[in-house]
Amino acid sequence: MTIAQVSKEYGLSADTLRYYEKIGLIPPVPRNFGGIRDYDESSCKWIEFVKCMRGAGLPVETLVRYVQLFAQGDETIEERKAILREQRDRIAAEVEEKQKVLARLNGKLDVYEEMLLRKERELEQEVAR
Repeated sequence: MTIAQVSKEYGLSADTLRYYEKIGLIPPVPRNFGGIRDYDESSCKWIEFVKCMRGAGLPVETLVRYVQLFAQGDETIEERKAILREQRDRIAAEVEEKQKVLARLNGKLDVYEEMLLRKERELEQEVAR
């Protein structure tokens, strides 16, 4: 795939894709005979992974480290897992906090709904008189 196709497919600018490759966030992309980037399935899977991890809040520097560790082979599996676990734990804590906030908002809305229902009943009784 060309950089334009990949850009459209993944919603990343061509500049961003080139930058990701330059800083080692994705491994070097294969080139065709003219030296133009020719993204293969492996390159695209790396882009998907990076997008997912960035969406999960993983800093670019941490992702670069992850890619470096990956390139070093299986002896770095535990360190890579530690990076992923740490981010998972951060997200779990954020989700827990958001759930508390959501419960509080729902409780507050329930109070307003009860107040509204009470007011509507009072209005109905006044109209019925």
